[in-house]
Amino acid sequence: MAKVSAVEKNKRRRMQVAKDAAKRAALKEIIMNKSLSMEERFKAQLKLADMPRDGSKTRIRNRCEVSGRPRAYYRKLKMSRIALRELGSAGKVPGIVKSSW
Repeated sequence: MAKVSAVEKNKRRRMQVAKDAAKRAALKEIIMNKSLSMEERFKAQLKLADMPRDGSKTRIRNRCEVSGRPRAYYRKLKMSRIALRELGSAGKVPGIVKSSW
């Protein structure tokens, strides 16, 4: 089981990203627009730099929803390999059967 503080920090980051997504996209659009003046684009760059870092999408860490484990994460199932094996063995994940012969 992962540290609760790490899981909670990641949750806060997800909320911050959702809150800042529209503003960040608008600023990036201004920055990439070559038809605007250099000063205008630079001001947008400074505003983007002043925003909180945790609002960036790349700061989010994919974590298992069952255990909070950050590694060996399956995106499709949103869980780690260990949790997948345990739940698959218990028959709680549809379509997955642990092989035995």
